[in-house]
Amino acid sequence: MARVKQVSEHGAEGGVERVYHELRRTMRVTGVDVSLRTWAAYPRFFVAMWEAMEPNVETRAFEEAALGLWQEVLDSTVQWEVLGAWNAVTLGPSQRFHARGALELYETMQPRVLLMVSAVRMALEGQVVGQSGALGTLERLERGVPSRMAAMEWVAEKPADAALRSLFADIVKTVGPPGVPGEYRAMACWPSYLETAWRRLKPRMKDEDFQEEADRLLESARRRARALPYPVALSRERVAALGEDADAVLKVTQALERRSPALLLNLSRMVQDVPDMLRQPMPGASRLVPDWVAAEELR
Repeated sequence: MARVKQVSEHGAEGGVERVYHELRRTMRVTGVDVSLRTWAAYPRFFVAMWEAMEPNVETRAFEEAALGLWQEVLDSTVQWEVLGAWNAVTLGPSQRFHARGALELYETMQPRVLLMVSAVRMALEGQVVGQSGALGTLERLERGVPSRMAAMEWVAEKPADAALRSLFADIVKTVGPPGVPGEYRAMACWPSYLETAWRRLKPRMKDEDFQEEADRLLESARRRARALPYPVALSRERVAALGEDADAVLKVTQALERRSPALLLNLSRMVQDVPDMLRQPMPGASRLVPDWVAAEELR
């Protein structure tokens, strides 16, 4: 698969910059995930994707679907052997505080991203995604980032440190393209922790029951995406009509979806390795607006 250049938040312009802003507020996170930055390499598609997905993403139904998916992941891994990376490395209190915050950010964000990716992949492949609900008729969540959510900070994809570059290369080789997943770039702010965690995560990924669980989670994500309340109006024909390479967009989307369940299983193991870690820590408040206002905004 050809390398796709991600669009950084600082480098975003025009429609991509607007969508980044709306994504952060609607998904209530402090940054834009690697998966979404990869999609932004196709800017006209990216804007159309968000127009198709936003009505669902801002609903309570989407939030509950993502939380349900994450609970499935936690339930899948809770009986697995303890990772043991958290207590195996020497980190100061401040480092542990910030590392815990980074894990909270990604456990909040990544199940939502998988739902989006699955919905978009199926729509691009011509499948019907979403139900026939009237836009603006369901409960929506208040926009904005929770005050205690950690900032999204991470190491460059091509770091100066040779050992970290080698570690990143091994991660991508194992989990698949495109690019180093955001949670690994974030945890690379504490290289000794990431190296220790990855050394323990990687062997488990080869086990048959790990792959079976990843396959089951993928099917669950697709089932939940099909059940989203509003139809996802997106297709390869639409992408091509916008002047984008529809085949390339589909290949990137398929690659993102293919690796996401394994990444969630690994993230769950890291989260459950941290003492006193909150589970699903930042539920969204209801957005108190009349239905007719919501419908008007979504036109």
